[in-house]
Amino acid sequence: MTDLTSLTLAEARKGLADKTFTSLELTDAHLTAIEAARVLNAFVMETPDQARAMAREADSRIAKGDAGPLAGIPLGIKDLFATRGVRTTACSKILGNFVPTYESTVTSQLWRDGAVMLGKLNNDEFAMGSSNETSCFGPVGNPWRRDGSNTTLVPGGSSGGSASAVAALLCMGATATDTGGSIRQPAAFTATVGIKPTYGRCSRWGIVAFASSLDQAGPIARSVRDAAMLLRSMAGHDPKDTTSVDIPVPDYEAAIGKSVKGMKIGIPREYRLDGMPAEIEKLWQAGADWLKSAGAELVEVSLPHTKYALPAYYIVAPAEASSNLARYDGVRYGLREPAKNIIELYENTRAEGFGAEVKRRVMIGTYVLSAGYYDAYYLRAQKVRTLIKKDFEDCFAKGVDAILTPATPSAAFGIGEKGGADPVEMYLNDIFTVTVNMAGLPGIAVPAGKDAQGLPLGLQLIGRPFDEETLFSLGEVIEQAAGRFTPARWW
Repeated sequence: MTDLTSLTLAEARKGLADKTFTSLELTDAHLTAIEAARVLNAFVMETPDQARAMAREADSRIAKGDAGPLAGIPLGIKDLFATRGVRTTACSKILGNFVPTYESTVTSQLWRDGAVMLGKLNNDEFAMGSSNETSCFGPVGNPWRRDGSNTTLVPGGSSGGSASAVAALLCMGATATDTGGSIRQPAAFTATVGIKPTYGRCSRWGIVAFASSLDQAGPIARSVRDAAMLLRSMAGHDPKDTTSVDIPVPDYEAAIGKSVKGMKIGIPREYRLDGMPAEIEKLWQAGADWLKSAGAELVEVSLPHTKYALPAYYIVAPAEASSNLARYDGVRYGLREPAKNIIELYENTRAEGFGAEVKRRVMIGTYVLSAGYYDAYYLRAQKVRTLIKKDFEDCFAKGVDAILTPATPSAAFGIGEKGGADPVEMYLNDIFTVTVNMAGLPGIAVPAGKDAQGLPLGLQLIGRPFDEETLFSLGEVIEQAAGRFTPARWW
């Protein structure tokens, strides 16, 4: 029998339906793989007993002919999603051993459709980071390595555990979240597929909040088809989330293989950055050529406010974070440090519980929201955000169906190599992805090639609001042309 962990989600679904193997066998194969790959630090909580119980339930439903669309498929869950009865920490000391009594809407929909939970995945603390080095559980290792090197690389962030686990074949797919690129950048660093859906497409209820007007849940998977299957279960209206949009969820999988003939693909001139590596430029051109060969028309477009996206993002996101993180005070749940009075309790608990990057962003956010600075910073950043959104609207009004850009400015880098002395160096990793969050649009990252050192590189496609289907059709063209890559096993 083929190694069960090497199947795509679509292949596993067929094998389960044909009764070639059981969900319990599939789940056990992944649990064994997780045990063998602990050096990657992708999982912060393994739930083998629960996984086997869910797998048995799935097997019995498959036998009765009552199986959901994801019946028996083993998944990993980012530690930002509340899971009832299973510790959820956002990878921060301040949440301690918090065990929710409720389930996030996104994960409850995955369980409704029969998926199996293998455990909770590592992420940057409160999703703040681009390398998965800020987690209180330590950094995650990327299963990819540079040719001839033993240096452990970052898997990207904040959904580094999700990307690493999917790339290392530890789970068939994973939930992730994207506030400024936290699905697409790790996907590009690990040769996996990650889609950030349109803002409002997936419920945010039960997901630990970072920046509420930017956060959006989405899947990381092994192929474009797998991502489409997962998003169909994750998406949908939720009355518990006022930003959740009440429109039908299409059958995303049906978009795979659809012709892209006649589609207009925008190539934004502002994404050609000074000093951009030649291999990124070459990859971008290759992606454009593949889409052209498939019958798409390429047009140059302008997104003039792109250069303001990163600075505006790093005002809006920390401002919302400082507001959202005010609830962690040591009084109601999580860590509680001893103190003589309430003020000291807050100070001691937050000083001990929050990591350096979270403290940095909370302080920036509190500053830009403070009296005298609110208009100069936060309000101005929101105005810039409106202009960024309008840039995209103008492009789409001219008949552009999607926009093609690089996903990251480089391949994965080594743990500890960036951002030590200058945090801005780390923030620049999100240069191609933050505009999509600022405008609330869908974006997908698809593996498209490798750099000179054998590391994967990804391309990004940006779509019209609620038109994820077009992204899946175009993403599949790139995937077919580039092929799929898997890392050589070293762990």
